[in-house]
Amino acid sequence: MTAGEGSPASDAELVELLRQNGIVLELDDLEALLDGVLAAPEGEDSLAWTALVSENPSPELVRVFQDLKARRRSAGSKKRPPIAERLAGVRAAMAERELDGFFVPRADEHQGEYVPKRADRLAWLTGFTGSAGIALVLEEAAAIFSDGRYTLQLEQQVDGAHFERLHVTEQPPAEWLLEKLPNGGRVGYDTMLHTPTQVEALIQALAPGGIELVPLDDNLVDHAWSAQPPAPLSPAIPHPLEFAGRSSEDKRAALADDLAKRGAEAAVLTLPDSIAWLLNLRGADVPRTPFCLSFAVLHADGALDWFVDKRKVTPALARTLGNSVRLQDPDALGAALDGLGARGAKVLADPGSAGIWFFRRLAAAGAKLLYAPDPCQLAKACKNPVEVAGTKRTHERDAVPLIRFLAWLDREACARADSGNPITEMEAADKLHGLRRETGKLRDLSFDTISSVGPNGALNHYRVTEETNRPLTRGEFYLVDSGGQYSDGTTDVTRTLPIGEVSVEMAERYTLVLKGHLALGRQRFPKGTTGSQIDALARQYLWQAGLDFDHGTGHGVGSFLSVHEGPQRISKVPNSIALQPGMIVSNEPGYYKPGAYGIRIENLEVVEEIDLPGRERPLLGFHTLTLAPYDRRVIRLDLLTGEEQAQIDAYHARVFATVGQHLDEADRTWLAAATQPLA
Repeated sequence: MTAGEGSPASDAELVELLRQNGIVLELDDLEALLDGVLAAPEGEDSLAWTALVSENPSPELVRVFQDLKARRRSAGSKKRPPIAERLAGVRAAMAERELDGFFVPRADEHQGEYVPKRADRLAWLTGFTGSAGIALVLEEAAAIFSDGRYTLQLEQQVDGAHFERLHVTEQPPAEWLLEKLPNGGRVGYDTMLHTPTQVEALIQALAPGGIELVPLDDNLVDHAWSAQPPAPLSPAIPHPLEFAGRSSEDKRAALADDLAKRGAEAAVLTLPDSIAWLLNLRGADVPRTPFCLSFAVLHADGALDWFVDKRKVTPALARTLGNSVRLQDPDALGAALDGLGARGAKVLADPGSAGIWFFRRLAAAGAKLLYAPDPCQLAKACKNPVEVAGTKRTHERDAVPLIRFLAWLDREACARADSGNPITEMEAADKLHGLRRETGKLRDLSFDTISSVGPNGALNHYRVTEETNRPLTRGEFYLVDSGGQYSDGTTDVTRTLPIGEVSVEMAERYTLVLKGHLALGRQRFPKGTTGSQIDALARQYLWQAGLDFDHGTGHGVGSFLSVHEGPQRISKVPNSIALQPGMIVSNEPGYYKPGAYGIRIENLEVVEEIDLPGRERPLLGFHTLTLAPYDRRVIRLDLLTGEEQAQIDAYHARVFATVGQHLDEADRTWLAAATQPLA
């Protein structure tokens, strides 16, 4: 039976069409599945979700699915209630529990950088969409706290009549609570959203004021949020060995052996990127990061219990998992932890990333807790040779659209500005995204592009909106920080470009940032060196001028996974994790003049062994993955040493030799000029 072309299928027609395609699924179940699909990001492949229903859907079935999805989207769109009503709902739930306050963090159950719509409680309650923040709701007051990256965004998005908007370090939440509750009180928190490390810090900070932290196994915002979306549903798909480089069985065996050596019977895994890496799978439950939201318990014999919505597990993935990976319903997680506790098992869990709920549940059941880092994180960070080769291919591929973009911007920016029809931040971001799509390999962006000009560039985590969208005008710096997700790797690159002539100060400070970037990139260091030990290399020239930047110099990067991963980093903050071969880190010093401009230069580097004649100890260094020219128009040659000029020239020669052959004549000519020797 076929629905008329262009007309929606009736329920009876849809059921018959499903039956004809061998799909046993009730209409109510299909609609529930579609609601989950709508709660997940769409991504580059708008039809990927159909794999949840059929491995090979017919064109007619796809059309009907898309029509039904559109109808569900329309039916499900509801206006958010006024902020006063939202707060009243939370306060009513507080009163029922006899609480004086409640914490609302940005975090979800997995402590992820990106959270699904269902878990974006902070945004629903306050309107704030930044990636870092926490709110506190009391009976007669409320406040939201974030860092300096989001000062302007807090002012724009959060109603000051209902929330005090505060800087998290200038007035921490605990200090605010002590002021507002001088006679003590009971403040609740969701045990899934706060780690033991966070809770212990709060307990110590609040103890002098007699404020009791009350653990809750549910969330009071959920009680007030009547139109809360369902959990997201996206297909969990295999990450082939040609990209992963190592089988899931091998990874699990190695980690299980380590567990056994520690005397542990199991490890609780709560980080989705750990589970994705360990099982060689990817998903699309949250924006920009290709993983599937789930939990897992790894046992010391290499078996794994995977607590996941089974609707996500496509037949293609199921065929690759093997018998030692046991699919479990998410609701069975608590009982599984109870089972470990009942036999007195020693269980590893990460107090820095797992919700305190896990520790409380295990301890109550009788388990012996081993507080230790997630065992997947370090192993995942050290990319194997196949992953390193893949990320090199990825960066060569990604360089083509990036350089095409830089050439387009150079040709168009000033001409458009002079004509009265300037390029805007949003147009530039969309242009770069479109060029990446033209590779035919883009799976997603690796984060929302930071496309910023003039004073917006001074906000180092700026996200352009319709309200903040600035034109690119002469005399300003344009800063673009962007990246892509590909099956063989993840990219993250920043370049800062002048729009016409810029001031002497701007060129000087660009060069100081560049000098630090070059110094870090060429540094060799002995095995055992941490990122915090070499962080100052990137800051030294800024320091000599009385300048600095407030963010870390470098973060880890995944392989078709999170663009921000640990445990390694390059930062002032002490870090005990040594840089090791195969680790990918960013090299991104910057300078930001508030209200004026921002500068950041970022390459990704992979740590590799250096075979230096005469060396007396193992030596490591960086191989630069990113391939894009620095902007010679704002490089002050008088501030560079001969070594630095030679380093830039060698890098530019490599960029042209690698990428030039993949460009058309106009862009190749532009790149030849952009990469010619400095002197």
